[in-house]
Amino acid sequence: MNEAFFERAALWSEVAGAIAFLIVLVLLFRRFLIPAVEANEQARNAQLVDAEQRRDRLRAEAEKARAGIADAQRDAQSIEERAQADAASERRRLLAEVQNEGERLLRNAEGELQRARFTARVALRAEFVHKALAKARVDGPSRIDDRTNERLIDATVETLARSAG
Repeated sequence: MNEAFFERAALWSEVAGAIAFLIVLVLLFRRFLIPAVEANEQARNAQLVDAEQRRDRLRAEAEKARAGIADAQRDAQSIEERAQADAASERRRLLAEVQNEGERLLRNAEGELQRARFTARVALRAEFVHKALAKARVDGPSRIDDRTNERLIDATVETLARSAG
């Protein structure tokens, strides 16, 4: 019976050791592994929040860039409209100037013969066209010179760069 008692004691000792081992294992798991998993989960959540914030910032910057492009397009349209209005105004002024000059020359030539009038009219028309074209060639490029054009381009690029940055 002594031997059976010791065998039972050994068996219960192994059972108690296994239970103690499981209890220690559960305690270690709860003490070290669960906080590590929770910390990892919190770090992942923080990374997701950071990625979402970065995405939102990039979307906002993209929207600003789109708005800058729209502003630049409106500015370009406005410049084009002003240039067309200036050209039309200049054309009307030149035509009025040419018309006045023609009327003056015609009044001076009234006393000439029919052939002289006809020749003078042809020469006058050619001269008016030539003067109008020459004035347009001279005055047209001076409206927006290379420096002004370069300044406008630089200002537009700088505005876009500030919007994107």
